Amino acid sequence: TKSDINAFKKLEVSMAETEIVKKLIDINGKQCVSESEAMSRHTTFRIGGPADFFLVPENADEIKKIIAVCKEKNVPYFILGNGSNLLVSDKGYQGVVVQLYRNFGQIRVEDSRIHAQAGALLSGIAAAAREASLTGFEFAGGIPGTLGGAVVMNAGAYGGEMKDVLKEVTVLTPEGGVLTLQADELHMGYRTSVIKEAGYIVLEAVISLEKGDQEEIRSRMQELAGMRTSKQPLSYPSAGSTFKRPEGYFAGKLIMDSGLRGYQVGGAQVSEKHCGFVINTGNATAKDVTTLMSDVQRIVMEKFGVKLEPEVKFLGEF
Repeated sequence: TKSDINAFKKLEVSMAETEIVKKLIDINGKQCVSESEAMSRHTTFRIGGPADFFLVPENADEIKKIIAVCKEKNVPYFILGNGSNLLVSDKGYQGVVVQLYRNFGQIRVEDSRIHAQAGALLSGIAAAAREASLTGFEFAGGIPGTLGGAVVMNAGAYGGEMKDVLKEVTVLTPEGGVLTLQADELHMGYRTSVIKEAGYIVLEAVISLEKGDQEEIRSRMQELAGMRTSKQPLSYPSAGSTFKRPEGYFAGKLIMDSGLRGYQVGGAQVSEKHCGFVINTGNATAKDVTTLMSDVQRIVMEKFGVKLEPEVKFLGEF
């Protein structure tokens, strides 16, 4: 009967999942494997349903083995930093989320170079640079992301970009090999790189800086922090800039000039402080955010003929 077939299918899925869990625990340890983990706990938007499996590996070998299991079992996987540029579906994610964050975030200074793992926070790297009197990384001190994500997307702020300071990046390829790419091989552009295009996973990077005056570095970082605090809605959960900068325009100004400052759908709102940000006023769902984004895109297109492209990444079923 139909109900027997459905029951058998559910049993097959359950057995397959049990086998996957066992393999993942063998690699990562029981304490580092969670099931049905709420993704709202792992994104700066504070939004998102449960991921089937959530892992926190501590070295490159574990990452490699986890990806191999996912490929062998045909299970989707997603590499997560601290979730600062991400909107996760209310339904969550059917697959494995591999978080490279504090568990994979060592920072080491050697002369004028900083060696850091993918999970190191940019703020932590900037602080290490300051303490070592190294200048050139001040721009990144307030970007709320990890090194891995920043390298993939060529993160930038206040006139600086990752491509300005990267010397080399070590990545895991989709085939399971480890490559070290020099800066000129990365083809870094506005919010993109060869790493993104090729589907590589960043393991670590070397940042090349210059000797500077520690007090000047500290002063510049404080100045940028002040600018960020005065202009951005840091007291609300968000995913940073919601839309990419359209050529010849600023997304925030287009949205403001469209009369959308404070525009709200459910718990999601166009920030009154900076219209380039969509904020979670407390109980926003992913559906609220995507509806609001669609409304903003439509109205800006009607008023100015400019197509806004999302900068925020989407994970799960929308």
